[in-house]
Amino acid sequence: MKKIFYLAALFLAALNLRPIITSVASMMSMIQSELGVSALTASLLTTLPVLCMGVFAPVATKLSRRFGLERTLFFSILLITIATGLRGTSQTVAVLLITAFAGGVGISFAGPLLSSFIKKYFPKNPGIVSVYSISMTIGAALASGFTIPIYLRNEHNLPLALSCWAVLGIIALILWLGLARKKQQADHTVLPLRLPLRNKKAIQFTLFFGFMSSMFYSLTAWISPIALSFGNSPQYAAMLLTIFTLIQIPVALLVPGVVTRLGKPKLFLILCSVSELIGLIFLLLPMPILPAVIFLGIGAGGLFPLALMLPIIETRTPEEAGTWSAMSQMGGYIMGGFGPFFIGLVFDLSGHFQASIVAMLVIVSLMIGVQLSMKLGRKEEEVSS
Repeated sequence: MKKIFYLAALFLAALNLRPIITSVASMMSMIQSELGVSALTASLLTTLPVLCMGVFAPVATKLSRRFGLERTLFFSILLITIATGLRGTSQTVAVLLITAFAGGVGISFAGPLLSSFIKKYFPKNPGIVSVYSISMTIGAALASGFTIPIYLRNEHNLPLALSCWAVLGIIALILWLGLARKKQQADHTVLPLRLPLRNKKAIQFTLFFGFMSSMFYSLTAWISPIALSFGNSPQYAAMLLTIFTLIQIPVALLVPGVVTRLGKPKLFLILCSVSELIGLIFLLLPMPILPAVIFLGIGAGGLFPLALMLPIIETRTPEEAGTWSAMSQMGGYIMGGFGPFFIGLVFDLSGHFQASIVAMLVIVSLMIGVQLSMKLGRKEEEVSS
């Protein structure tokens, strides 16, 4: 029963890591028209949390050492929930920006510490990371899919549509309250673990996470505009983004378990990256866009849980897993935040999406190069923090 409780805690915590971002992304045009803000200002509502997820990730391990893993995660969920709920108090861009920042900080704490949570409570089953990944995807899909219907059915009530996702946080907090009240067994005589800034393998993980997240956020932002530029209808372009998101769920469920049973994470990393490579090549060919989106979704669905899994399987302790995750997510999300901007800049300079797709091909090729250079397995290289 304890394992089920811990799985539920992991699922509910991860469920809250994306709605504060994707609810805004789905409402971007409404926010611009109702609040009278520019596209640049509106884009900050999604870019700011992603950058915070990178910049503040290292703080998570320090807080965990000071207050304990479970209490820090409880505080993280609380911060996300409060930030989401505050969006219901006022319909101003200032409130949206402040809550985007606060929510991003909460996500930056929870992200790496959930890897520590898996290492602590499921030390022999790193494939549990699939629960983490799938729950995040479900949370993102729920918020992106239902925020507009909630907005339309409540007389275009923007604050309600954006703040209602705090309910997910309240449900999670009820369960996490029991974990937060557990007696903490922190050993304050041990020196705090530092980020493995000089560890070659940790640097490789960070670069991989950066290229992976750059591709993910670029595809999320630009799949629909690319489809529109190819002459597809707005409805079909929106459906392609939904397909890209939904196809990741079964892939994220299967890949970590297969890697846990068979080993060879490097092989599956490269296979998933090649799937993205095939999808991008398909986009450059005169053929229907759907097969390209399927290959891109398969690749993205496998790469993200593997990126979360690597620090867990390559470290010895929950604390070490947390520092490795913090470092990879710090650099990775900062790179990821600039991914859509870079692809958009290439489009502005070239005037067409073919150049942007080629730029993404370069990113995936660099990611495969990093993966090929990895020596996975602690027997091959001593892990050091």
